[in-house]
Amino acid sequence: MELTTTVLDPDLDALLDTIPCTARRPRTVVDLPGGLTNRNVKVTNGDGTCVVRIPAGGKSLLGIDRDVEHANSLAAAQAGVGAPVLHYRPGEGLVVGFLPGKPLSDADLHRPDVLHRVAAACRKLHSGPRFVNDFDMFEVQARYRRIVAEHGFRLPKRYDEFAPIVDRIREALGPRTDTVPCNNDLLAENMIDDGEQVRIIDYEYSGNNDPCFELGNIWSEATLPLPLLDELVTAYYGRPRPRQVARARLFALMSQYGWTLWAAIQDGSSPIDFDFWSWGMEKYDRAVATFDGPDLEDLLEAATRPE
Repeated sequence: MELTTTVLDPDLDALLDTIPCTARRPRTVVDLPGGLTNRNVKVTNGDGTCVVRIPAGGKSLLGIDRDVEHANSLAAAQAGVGAPVLHYRPGEGLVVGFLPGKPLSDADLHRPDVLHRVAAACRKLHSGPRFVNDFDMFEVQARYRRIVAEHGFRLPKRYDEFAPIVDRIREALGPRTDTVPCNNDLLAENMIDDGEQVRIIDYEYSGNNDPCFELGNIWSEATLPLPLLDELVTAYYGRPRPRQVARARLFALMSQYGWTLWAAIQDGSSPIDFDFWSWGMEKYDRAVATFDGPDLEDLLEAATRPE
């Protein structure tokens, strides 16, 4: 859902005047909802419609590299799954074409036909040009943990207690081979569905990664029931793959565990008015349920079982 037409502040108005595809007047500017590390505005004028992504103010501790985001957005567009990149200015924003369609919701992902389009979009992205960087949630989680310690940010109870289990998960998942270009942050809202195909937007956390991280993260972010992870993995691989389902569940656990610290960092440092702590604790509670639950040993064994 779009918000009402934006009343332009002078800085934004001046910025739009300097971007070739937004400079033409008259133009309408609409703030798009969401965006916890960007301001996203939809601009329409005689040259068409585009989306301007402006980094949030203040110093970010998250390590987002906007040059990498730009390069990987170009690669995703080349793969036919990302929006076309129209303009980029380091430090001031990225401009992409507006994609027709509907941003998905968690509820949409309960529909098998939508999941199959999502799987097809992931395959297209994953078979496209390699990204310019790698993404490893184990390394990201360790870096976020150092930042939390260095700045004295809040840490959920028992968080470090699970470190030995994380080591076992890393061992069970094995060495990083056959990585593919992944978005790594596939909230439902980062997927645009026009009824025939799904397109993928927002490449802030993109990088070459294990495809099972992408699938497990989709499942986790939308809090889907387990049978729908089987559905997604089967649609992605073209046949049932029990070992890959187990790997996706372990990657989903690492996703929850790692993004919890993302929320802790944002809670302690972001100027944005959002309850990052509650957002992160929802993920952490689900991670703890799996760490403490009866299925973890079976998942570790299944992830190493030959198919």
